Amino acid sequence: MNTANYKLLFILLLVLTSCNKSLDKITSVNDYNTYLEGLESETLQTIQGDHDFWENKLEKEPNQYPYLVKLAASQSQLFTATGNIDYLILAEESLIKANEKINYTNSGYLRALARNYISQHRFKEALNLLEKAETIGENLKGTQKMLFDVHLELGNTKKASHYLAQVKDLSDFGFLIRLSKWSDHEGDLSATIKYMEKAMAIAESSKNKALMQWAYTNIADYYGHDGQIEKSYHYYLKALAINPNEAYAKKGIAWIVYSYERNPQEAIRILNTIAKQHQAPDYYLLKAEIAEYMNDKTAKTKYLTLYANAVNNTKYGDMYNAYNAKLFAEELNLTDLALKLSREEIDNRPTAQSYDLLAWTYYNKGHYENALHIAEDNVLNKTFEPEAMYHLAKIYKANGKISEAKELKKELLESSFELGPLVEKEIKNI
Repeated sequence: MNTANYKLLFILLLVLTSCNKSLDKITSVNDYNTYLEGLESETLQTIQGDHDFWENKLEKEPNQYPYLVKLAASQSQLFTATGNIDYLILAEESLIKANEKINYTNSGYLRALARNYISQHRFKEALNLLEKAETIGENLKGTQKMLFDVHLELGNTKKASHYLAQVKDLSDFGFLIRLSKWSDHEGDLSATIKYMEKAMAIAESSKNKALMQWAYTNIADYYGHDGQIEKSYHYYLKALAINPNEAYAKKGIAWIVYSYERNPQEAIRILNTIAKQHQAPDYYLLKAEIAEYMNDKTAKTKYLTLYANAVNNTKYGDMYNAYNAKLFAEELNLTDLALKLSREEIDNRPTAQSYDLLAWTYYNKGHYENALHIAEDNVLNKTFEPEAMYHLAKIYKANGKISEAKELKKELLESSFELGPLVEKEIKNI
């Protein structure tokens, strides 16, 4: 081969390499950087103003219990906007006072308190309130929608299916988002996306910014699960265009930058900017994972310590039990404590995911047969979440069921974006 041919080959390789790089790079700092600059949130200012208004009204007229419900609504919104757990607990206190004033006889107040308990992962208490609201009957469809939500969280799939049928209306946003959630539970991702797209169209036609923002972040998640990363990124940006302080969308972009583009430094930068505006302990866990990917043991230890300090706040209750159990089992070799938390999760919400947590803890403890029995009885064909399937594959391999593990491996490699680079390495070794 002459020199000219070598040069031509070299140029061709450069072109191909640059093409491949452009295919892997879908984000642009110019797209999202303005949302990271700590701009004052108009949404947060509006919520804070609403909170102050109702707080002042209540101070002047303390016997006006409807003001408590209005105040609780703004406290709940402040929790969503800031991640500060104090606001969620304050909202609970306001709602309990309002319900006590009328002896728990108003369906709307009961649903509001149930919604708060769902946020706190107190699903059984939420169910009790919703059953009272169902008996009262006012706005029954609204109660039935929430009963679907809670029964699905509790693993009561037959009852969840029953309530979904009760509220069937393909022109209703609330029904469509639940039908999408049900399709996801059943492992039908194409149907999940189809129904969420229909819900998104309704939100857009209504011009309701809150619904549009919610729909955009959820459809972005589902597109990511389906490997449609560019679409996922696009809808996170659309959510940020509505609310520049939408922390969940920023976290979604950080995940794309890390898991898809393999740019951990930029992902950490994005997450650091979120932390200035929004408090949530799980950000530290994501940072710890990224630090491990970067082989930075010091940073990983720092982030895990910050996480532990954050969740030490008793106000979080059971909200981080699942995260803690995984951490104790995988990282800290505290498998007995992980087993205790896993069993508590099963008691709180006996879903396939909770049983997966227990099986995974037994696997990390070296009790492979126990792990296999639990997984085959309570996880297999009951959830299709990639993380649970990854755990099942590892459990199969540990028990010598190599063909079953290899079969799952094929599917898991298609979910590598969702599971992340660290788990992808583990999958390749199955």
